[in-house]
Amino acid sequence: MQYFGTGRLGTHQSAAYTTTAGTITNAVGAQTYKVRIVCTTDAFVKVGDAPTATTSDPLFPASSVEYVTITPGQKISAVQSVAGGTVHVTEVL
Repeated sequence: MQYFGTGRLGTHQSAAYTTTAGTITNAVGAQTYKVRIVCTTDAFVKVGDAPTATTSDPLFPASSVEYVTITPGQKISAVQSVAGGTVHVTEVL
């Protein structure tokens, strides 16, 4: 298991999702290598340059805080498991 340590919380974005994937509007910053992700309902999440989450992507349980390694300039997308919700993405600096 990798230890992520701590970091300053930076820019926050959110996107609504249903059976249609929701993707944050802006790519993460040029110095961002870690993000904090929280989904309000169980959701499948994808990270990439132009991601569209599908039910084949990793499942994030509702209200769980997940820290994910990311490449600067990428985005996060989520799609519902059972019910629509919102994905919250915060850059960790």
